[in-house]
Amino acid sequence: MIFKVYYQEDNVRNPKREDTKSLYIEADTEVEARALVAANTEHNIEFIEPLEGKFLEYEKENPDYSLTEFSK
Repeated sequence: MIFKVYYQEDNVRNPKREDTKSLYIEADTEVEARALVAANTEHNIEFIEPLEGKFLEYEKENPDYSLTEFSK
């Protein structure tokens, strides 16, 4: 399943909506997606959204859409 992970690059400062970024990751569960991002980045994860069906198709139309891959 594909997940959209909303995050802040700085995990020390309080989150600001204006600084929220996102990445797309493939994982079996939301827990696995969170673990992969936490283990491979210093990001402050705000929210993880599962994408499927029309929601995924819509996101794929975004020019910034690309799957992030980490070494397991």
